[in-house]
Amino acid sequence: MTEPIRTPDPLTPKPRQQSEAAVLADARRRSRRSFIGLGLASLAGLGGWRWLLSRPDDAGIPHPLRQVLDANGRLSRAYFKETRLAPEFARSRARTPRENGDVGLDSELDADAWRLRVQAYGTGKLQEFTLADIKALPKVEMTTELKCIEGWSVVVHWAGARLSDFLARYPLATRNGRPADPLHPPADLAPYVGMLTPDEQYYVGLDMASALHPQTLLCYEMNGQPLTPGHGAPLRLVTPLKYGIKHLKRIGTIAFADTRPKDYWAELGYDWDAGH
Repeated sequence: MTEPIRTPDPLTPKPRQQSEAAVLADARRRSRRSFIGLGLASLAGLGGWRWLLSRPDDAGIPHPLRQVLDANGRLSRAYFKETRLAPEFARSRARTPRENGDVGLDSELDADAWRLRVQAYGTGKLQEFTLADIKALPKVEMTTELKCIEGWSVVVHWAGARLSDFLARYPLATRNGRPADPLHPPADLAPYVGMLTPDEQYYVGLDMASALHPQTLLCYEMNGQPLTPGHGAPLRLVTPLKYGIKHLKRIGTIAFADTRPKDYWAELGYDWDAGH
């Protein structure tokens, strides 16, 4: 049985269709509203940016930004534990990282003349060590991820001596000369350590807990080979719970302090802690 054909009811009003002119007028109204809204949002953003830049500087950047970075640092420190280790990977995954930065490496390297200079806490007495002194300590190898603040990362195989083993063998981080035991730190242990390149152009600061972390190395090998000059020969810092900006190349001097040491990238507006 077929459906009957329905004819339009002549009494039913037809939907009203807008004329082309009316449609164009409505589109113009909507465009004006959108333009005005975007303009107001842009002005608000520009005003906020100008306000931010007008705030007093705090260690090189506007104070509100410094507060955000300090909050990130507090979060990183709260998350830090001596027992928390950076993930380790199969050695087969190791690759050569970018050299990525030559501040502090401009001068020619004389490996035979190089010495690690360490200033004793409290007295400032200077002691010098050769690379052979560092290699005489227990050798530690690990394959960890080097993370850069630029957003890239790479797995690298490192080898060297723990900074904690160095400070146990050479107790220069306490006032009374006791070893710096990371599990039972002496009461007179320096709270901070600073490191500089031989020309003092690049420098980093670490809290002592980070310095004594079991994965913080005085590193002299990368991927089974001695460090190249571009990667920090003869000795560099490796601390995989920190971004690469803390991994100082070509360590020249280590010094201990009661207050946070200066830090190259923190002076340029980055988080002093630089943990991840």
